[in-house]
Amino acid sequence: MRPIDRSFFERDPVLCARELIGCTLGFGSASGIIVETEAYAANGDHACHTWKRPSARKFVAFNSPGTAYVYLNYGMHWLFNFLVKGGDRDGFVLIRALEPVKGIPVMKRRRKQAELSMLCNGPAKLTQALGIRGDLDGGNPLDMAGWTLLHPPTPVRISVSTRIGISKAAGYPWRFLLHGSRFVSMPA
Repeated sequence: MRPIDRSFFERDPVLCARELIGCTLGFGSASGIIVETEAYAANGDHACHTWKRPSARKFVAFNSPGTAYVYLNYGMHWLFNFLVKGGDRDGFVLIRALEPVKGIPVMKRRRKQAELSMLCNGPAKLTQALGIRGDLDGGNPLDMAGWTLLHPPTPVRISVSTRIGISKAAGYPWRFLLHGSRFVSMPA
């Protein structure tokens, strides 16, 4: 498997979200296969943080493609996104779910969960399982030690659905899933 470089994130967030399915993402001793993502557009997308948050607009303006955008959701859960910019539109890709592959005992301990399919089947669960926290916001996983981001070894079959867990602009078909995976947060 070959590493993903910055040019991967220099295009449309919808394309990136789709093509991250099947890639391997890891931090520290834990990693998994990305089985679910969602795309968000920096302009005109009412569900994107840039719609109401000047700090998110500044993040897009001043950071490089591939930078980690990590934020606290509902004041309780860290969520992990990649910044995507340089294509037709800028935005983010939220990593929604992983299939655990490496460091599973560590993931189970961090999550206090024994069931493999429940370790990373949601954006807050996967950050907890991987040990991703807010201090990684603004860091670049493509350049930082401890991160893994690899292309899939073989082509994958992808399902598409509308985004979930949001109340605005939920109708966009910008949620991508590894077809048939039992590790997604919710089936398509």
